[in-house]
Amino acid sequence: MRKRNKIIFFSIIIVGFVVLSIIVNNIQGNQRITQINSSALSNKKIGWGLKRTSNHEQPDLGSTNRKLLEENNGIAIGNKDDKYVYLTFDEGYEAGYTEPILNTLKKNDVKACFFLTAYYVNKEDGLVKKMIEDGHTIGNHTVNHKSMPDLTDEEVKNEIMNLHKAVYEKYDYEMKYIRPPKGEYSERTLSITNNLGYTTVMWSLAYDDWNEDNQKGEIYAKEKILNNIHPGCVILLHGNSKDNANVLDTVIKEIKNMGYEFKALDDFVK
Repeated sequence: MRKRNKIIFFSIIIVGFVVLSIIVNNIQGNQRITQINSSALSNKKIGWGLKRTSNHEQPDLGSTNRKLLEENNGIAIGNKDDKYVYLTFDEGYEAGYTEPILNTLKKNDVKACFFLTAYYVNKEDGLVKKMIEDGHTIGNHTVNHKSMPDLTDEEVKNEIMNLHKAVYEKYDYEMKYIRPPKGEYSERTLSITNNLGYTTVMWSLAYDDWNEDNQKGEIYAKEKILNNIHPGCVILLHGNSKDNANVLDTVIKEIKNMGYEFKALDDFVK
């Protein structure tokens, strides 16, 4: 009987250590064990692009680049048969428009993904907390917004995981989506991010909205977005755009009136 009790006792201890180990790894957030062998992979720099179509049909993303992205579990466009759209914002720094953007999203019950740099996380604590509290998704836009094909494997990992760790420790939030800075990547960098457990998110609709000193007006912004909306659309907007902040409410309402439904990336339908 004593022998049996000892066996049970030690079994409980072993199970406890296993559970504790899992909890510790989860708390650390960035302790992802990855085996990355990228030496045989191409590091040719690819700049994401697309060819627009008409009549709200899906754009041509390029068969080779689309295939490469899909092979590494990335996403850029959803199912062509479902009128779902996915709203994303890139946030490198704050220009005073993110709070009204967040208010508009809340008013319209739309969830978005905000891809943040380390600079943004360090400078805009209140806005990042509001994003999370409002149920939005926080995505990784790397520490320094450098073109990843220009970096070594270790540098790529550090750019991603140092921000991952900082966000986890600061907000108890674990990111899982990444947008490559400048929309530039390679087969090698896609493989690295995939092995780190991240989903690369590109886009199927964007326009020249990023230069806050060269905003082209609300009519231009609305036309660029509404004329190019399509089933499975992954929309990229920049949070430093005054035009985006001003037209967002109208754009969301118009997209819904066109029969589309806004979805979060967690509900992405390929």
